[in-house]
Amino acid sequence: QVQLVESGGGLVQAGDSLRLSCAGSGRTFRRYAMGWFRQAPGKERELVAAVSWSGSSTYYADSVKGRFTISRDNAKNTVYLQMNSLKPEDTAVYYCAADINGYNPVPLEPEQYDYWGQGTQVTVSS
Repeated sequence: QVQLVESGGGLVQAGDSLRLSCAGSGRTFRRYAMGWFRQAPGKERELVAAVSWSGSSTYYADSVKGRFTISRDNAKNTVYLQMNSLKPEDTAVYYCAADINGYNPVPLEPEQYDYWGQGTQVTVSS
């Protein structure tokens, strides 16, 4: 079983940086592809970044490419999202998610993920 807990969100100004953490449980955590999603009020949930189980493959949404970096430390059962040059449009609840099926190295659709954290709020003021 997998349990995911996000942390690191907060209120920052445009141009600032934040690092989100997703702490997972379970001895097979290292086998799961992981993703970071976000959802703003009135908006659809969107994939921000994803990383394969080994960390060798990544995906970034065009809106965050060059600003955000996803990484994982399987020895610590933790996935990170480093967010630089934050913009007001980055304001959202950020969720980490785990895909336990192993069919897709970097899953791109929410439906492909099986477990979700509770979310952490990121607010970027102008």
